[in-house]
Amino acid sequence: MRLVRMLTGGLGLAAAAYGAIQLLDLGLGNLWAAVVWLAGGVILHDAVLAPLTIVLAFLAVRVARGRVPAPVAGGAIVLATVTLVAVPVLGRFGARPDNATLLDRNYVLGWLVLATLTLVVVLAATVAPLLAARRKGGDRGASAGRR
Repeated sequence: MRLVRMLTGGLGLAAAAYGAIQLLDLGLGNLWAAVVWLAGGVILHDAVLAPLTIVLAFLAVRVARGRVPAPVAGGAIVLATVTLVAVPVLGRFGARPDNATLLDRNYVLGWLVLATLTLVVVLAATVAPLLAARRKGGDRGASAGRR
């Protein structure tokens, strides 16, 4: 197990070093833009996104008063935060006709796939305990009738 961790860590360090070399080759202006972008992302997350998510989740719990299953609440938080982060690409902000490589994917389709997968997981996590309880109750009833 230790060897696997060392190999994984080594591969991670090699990938980080390769990325750093590629970034440094782009010049000081791009390096500074990357630093600003990364710092802005951390600040935006910690100062806006995380507190807003906590407040909205707190308010939702107060309004729902335990009537919403935990998987539904978790799925809503995942989908809401990912959607908020994806707004720039979903709105295609920054797309330019002179550079077809910017925003070159169907991000709406990707978001729909994520939303569908989230819905499937939420449904499975919500229904599975109900089915297990029904099955367990049904087994008890069948075995009690045989005695």
